[in-house]
Amino acid sequence: MAQIFELYGFPLELRTPEIEESRQQALCPFMGQGCDGGGNRELSRVKLEHKPELQHYFGRTHGDVAAGVCSIQTNRTEEPWIVCPRRLLALGRVNSPAIHQKTVINELLHLLPYPSGTKLGIWSEVKLKYAHTIEGAYKSFDYTFDYILCPLGTKTGSELASIYDQPWGKVKRKLERTGYSIVDENTHESVIDVPVGAPSILEIMTSSTSGGNKNKRSTIPLAFEDALLDKPHEAPTINKRQVWARMVSQLIVKSEVGHEWGGKTIWLLQKNLAAYIEQTTGLDLHKLTSQALLDVNVLSFAYGDMFRSANSILPLDNWQLFAGTLNYNQDHEHFHAMIHAPCVPPINLLYSRLMESIPSGQLIVP
Repeated sequence: MAQIFELYGFPLELRTPEIEESRQQALCPFMGQGCDGGGNRELSRVKLEHKPELQHYFGRTHGDVAAGVCSIQTNRTEEPWIVCPRRLLALGRVNSPAIHQKTVINELLHLLPYPSGTKLGIWSEVKLKYAHTIEGAYKSFDYTFDYILCPLGTKTGSELASIYDQPWGKVKRKLERTGYSIVDENTHESVIDVPVGAPSILEIMTSSTSGGNKNKRSTIPLAFEDALLDKPHEAPTINKRQVWARMVSQLIVKSEVGHEWGGKTIWLLQKNLAAYIEQTTGLDLHKLTSQALLDVNVLSFAYGDMFRSANSILPLDNWQLFAGTLNYNQDHEHFHAMIHAPCVPPINLLYSRLMESIPSGQLIVP
C-alpha cells in the first residue's frame, strides 16, 4: 500500500515540536516560504471549512492550505518517489539559504559551462511562443521552461533597441516600468543586470500520481489530511507511464533549443524514474554515463540509503549524469521527426521575454 513519505519537507514519521510547528505554518523548507503544492496542484488544495481537526491543527478556521506532499513510498523497502518539483529543486523562490538543496545546486553550477564568478539570473516558468514558415509549412513553437539561467550583464540602449526591434525610448520606458536600472555613462544610456550570453535550460521531472479513490481516502487531499493528523492513511500510487510520456514529448525539443541558443539543457529527475525509463524503452543509460554536459543531458539524483533511517530533512546527495548527442540522419523524412523541435525561436525573442520581469533570484558560479 502506498504511503506518504515526506510531508512539508520532513519525513512523515518525524513529529518533533519544531517540525510540527513548521508544518502548522504550511511551510516548504526548500523554498523558505509557504508551500504552493508544487505549483501545479491547485485542485489538491484542502479547504479548512467543515474540518475542525484541521482547523485546530493550523490554528485558523477559514481559507485553505496546499497539500504539502513531497514524496510517496510505494513499498517500505524502496526509495520514495518525489511528486513535488520543489522537493527536487527550488530556485528563485528561496527566502533563506538553500541549505537543503546544496548538492543539487552546486552540481548544476559545476557542470554548466560558465566561468567562475559569473552572475546568473534565474527566471522560472518562462513561456515562449513563436511561429515560422519552413519550406512553405507553418510551424509553431509553444513551450514553457521550468527555469532559465542566464548570465547577467550590461547592454547599451542601442543593443536593446536592436533586440526589441523598437526605438530605444520605447524600450527604455518598458524596462524602467519592469524594474531594471538605467545608467547614463557619458550620455550613452545602458541597462544593468539584463540577460547576456548563452542561456541554460533546467527542466524538473518528478512523478505523477494516480487519481486515487475517495472511498478509500487515497486521493492526495484526503491522504494528506489523514497523514497530517497522524491517522492511518493510504496514498495514491505513482503513474510512471504518464511521467515518461510527458518527458519524451519535450526531452529532445528543449535540448535542441538550448543547443541552438549556444547553451545547455539539463533534465533533473530521480534515479528510480531514470531506472523506469531504462526498463521500459530501448535506452541503455549506462552507456551514456558522462562527466561533462553534451547536447542532451539527464542529471539523476537519489536519496541513497538515508531514507531508511531519516532523522531530519533528507539531502539528495547521490547523483549521476547521463549525456548524449543530437546527431541523427536528416536525409529522409521519418517519424522520429515527431519528437524534434518544429522551429527554434530567435535568442533575441528569449531575451525580450526574460526582460518582461527582473530575475526572481541570482546565483554566482563558484
